[in-house]
Amino acid sequence: MPDSKRFLHPDAIKRISRLELRARHIVEGFLSGMHRSPYFGQSVEFLQHREYVPGDDLRNVDWKVWARQDRLYVKQYEEDTNLRCTMLVDVSNSMQYGNGPLNKYEYGCTIAGSLAYLILRQQDSVGCWAFDERVRTRVPGRTKRNHIHSIIESLSVNKPQDKTDMYAILRAAAEELPRRGMVVLVSDLLADTAGMLRGLKMLRQRGHDVLVFHLMDDDELDFPFSGPIRFEGLESVDYLNCNPRALREGYLEALGAFLDTVRRGCAQNTVDYALIRTSQPLDAALATYISNRLGMHHRN
Repeated sequence: MPDSKRFLHPDAIKRISRLELRARHIVEGFLSGMHRSPYFGQSVEFLQHREYVPGDDLRNVDWKVWARQDRLYVKQYEEDTNLRCTMLVDVSNSMQYGNGPLNKYEYGCTIAGSLAYLILRQQDSVGCWAFDERVRTRVPGRTKRNHIHSIIESLSVNKPQDKTDMYAILRAAAEELPRRGMVVLVSDLLADTAGMLRGLKMLRQRGHDVLVFHLMDDDELDFPFSGPIRFEGLESVDYLNCNPRALREGYLEALGAFLDTVRRGCAQNTVDYALIRTSQPLDAALATYISNRLGMHHRN
């Protein structure tokens, strides 16, 4: 494993106890690796222009770029065109599960903290909602570097509890987030799937660019269990004593159907979707975010 991957692996990240230091370590290591790769030539600092769309003020067209490229680009100004990102982080009980160095909640908070650090480093605006059945903490979007403290604090005080009401949260975000921007959902998506997809569609209809990080543990994806075992519900009092070998085929079939439904629903609504194992190095989420960020001006 290359050095950058080794330093970004959950085993290494777990040893950094403070979430803010963890986020900084991940982002700086990730960007250091990007500087050594051809991909970085696209420049994650690209904040000055976006493609012209009908209705834009012609006074903001960069005619020098048009003369060189025969394409219309609009000059961006920080006060009204920087990215506005809101992260929706699932802190429901099912996020407690994890058989690796980081459970889903810890991994999700680390992704959110790292994205916040990266976004603020880019001089963009980032806010955060932590939710289960309702919004537990709500941090409005800001651009100042020290805003990372508010984001980290909002995540650190939320320990997984209660069930998820995904539709209610996404509907509230669609109704309350005032301007078109990016919404990043970090969750295991263990909620009513139809309601979740309706909520994502509503966000897209309001003009938001939407990115979903679907977090799952290796156990949930591979079902490696053998021998008599007791499964206990994290969001209910139910339990099941069984031989997991008898369940494995049916479980994996149901899992495949669930993942197909989520992927298709996201694709139909032009929602970017990434399934992430919590055993993966954490740079995968940052790479997905940056790819989405660079492509935003081609959409909406």
